[in-house]
Amino acid sequence: QVQLVESGGGLVQAGDSLRLACVASGGTLDLNPMGWFRQAPGKEREFISGINWGGDRTYYSDSVKGRFTISRDNIKRTVYLQMNRLKAEDTATYYCASGPPRAVYSAWYEYVYRGQGTQVTVSS
Repeated sequence: QVQLVESGGGLVQAGDSLRLACVASGGTLDLNPMGWFRQAPGKEREFISGINWGGDRTYYSDSVKGRFTISRDNIKRTVYLQMNRLKAEDTATYYCASGPPRAVYSAWYEYVYRGQGTQVTVSS
């Protein structure tokens, strides 16, 4: 059984940067894509970024494209989300997820393993 633990969240000001990390333990992540989601209070959870096993295919939602960068280190079993030029509307709980070994998914339910989330708060 794979467990995912996110870290790196915090309180920052608009325009600042944060790097989130999601470390996997247990089980195997071979060929699994990884995804980042976020959920703001009163809103649905949304897909914001995904990456395939090899790291050569990345996907971003329009809301974060050009500001966020996803990457992964399979030896460290870690996926990262570099978040630059943060905005107040980026305030949310951020979750990582790992899916079965196929394409990168954009739907939360498609992922097999999911983390508990880390809070990001951006003050304007």
